[in-house]
Amino acid sequence: SLQLSRLQEDSRKSWNMVGASPIMRELNLLIGRVAPSNAKILIYGESGTGKELIARLVHMRSNRADRAFIKFNSAAIPRELIESELFGYERGAFTGASSRKKGKLEEADGGTLFLDEIGDMELAAQAKILRVIQEGEFERVGGNTTRKIDVRIIAATNKNLPELVQKGDFREDLYYRLNVVPIQSPPLRQRKEDIPLIIEHFAKDLALELAVKVKRFAPDALDRIAEYDFPGNVRELRNVIERIYLMCDREELHAADISAMIPNGEIKNGEEEQFWQKTRNFQDAKRDFEYRYLSR
Repeated sequence: SLQLSRLQEDSRKSWNMVGASPIMRELNLLIGRVAPSNAKILIYGESGTGKELIARLVHMRSNRADRAFIKFNSAAIPRELIESELFGYERGAFTGASSRKKGKLEEADGGTLFLDEIGDMELAAQAKILRVIQEGEFERVGGNTTRKIDVRIIAATNKNLPELVQKGDFREDLYYRLNVVPIQSPPLRQRKEDIPLIIEHFAKDLALELAVKVKRFAPDALDRIAEYDFPGNVRELRNVIERIYLMCDREELHAADISAMIPNGEIKNGEEEQFWQKTRNFQDAKRDFEYRYLSR
């Protein structure tokens, strides 16, 4: 069944938060503490910090772990389709609705519904989600049958929800209902000591994916990577490691091998000098120039 294949996929993927920094140890303890309850959780954090991963871990450590984990991203769906995708629809509810369709909410019955980018959800859908939380019931679009539902709701946002509430773009009552347990997903720049462990994890993953040998990152290469602040967080770090895998043939990587593949952030004074360092060989300087030129 669909549920079984989802469970198999979840067990195949090793969902875990990589990192041994104090901030990550604390986060893991918090996940362990709140997962067994049915408490609603609101995960805050910048893009690329792993908010979905936190939601999955909460689900996997809860008593709903053997049921569905369904993700719904309000930002990825046109506004006019949000309600029909989330709540489903009856046949004839709108032009093109030739048969009835279950929404994400019904797929998550008995399990967990993860509402990603909840700050992008329009007010009409917010009102219906509030009803699901308060009364445990909903109706499909174009239907008049009230259906009972049992889901645990976990929401995530990279926006400032209190600010949206003040502007009238987010329902205050829904905000308080969702914000029972707030969890902060920390940006990578606040846990740079975890970078070597995360790189080791991605290096193994990518070696399998690309069917190549696992690359080793020398200490100077790790230091070079950690100099950058990664505004795109762990997702951006994975992209950088993938780029290194595709561009570098060596198995043992040093700073000189990878320097050109790491964004430099803002142009800093002295970077020009760094570019003309006498110690750099022609190949490295050429690769560095090409990378910067193409990035621009």
